[in-house]
Amino acid sequence: MQSLYSPAELTQRLVDRVKALRLVRAWSQKEVASRSGIPLATYRYFERTGQISLLRFVRLLEVLGVAGELESFGGSGLRPATNIDELMKPARKRGRTSRK
Repeated sequence: MQSLYSPAELTQRLVDRVKALRLVRAWSQKEVASRSGIPLATYRYFERTGQISLLRFVRLLEVLGVAGELESFGGSGLRPATNIDELMKPARKRGRTSRK
């Protein structure tokens, strides 16, 4: 499925959401940076440009209480095992099987 937004627009929407969550809590930039263990200059740069490492972005989401929303995105697409036999099956290997 293709997005209606460009990567720059999506980035700005994420920045706006993080900023809105910060403001709802009445936290300053310094407060959210401190709580997430991110340097204040890095956080300010994020709000201004949208650029931040993924690890730091996840830390921000954790501090703001919305990291759980990543679970739906980060899902592997694999269905969980329904019984012990499925768990015990060896993982399939890539490649061709030998033909006899």
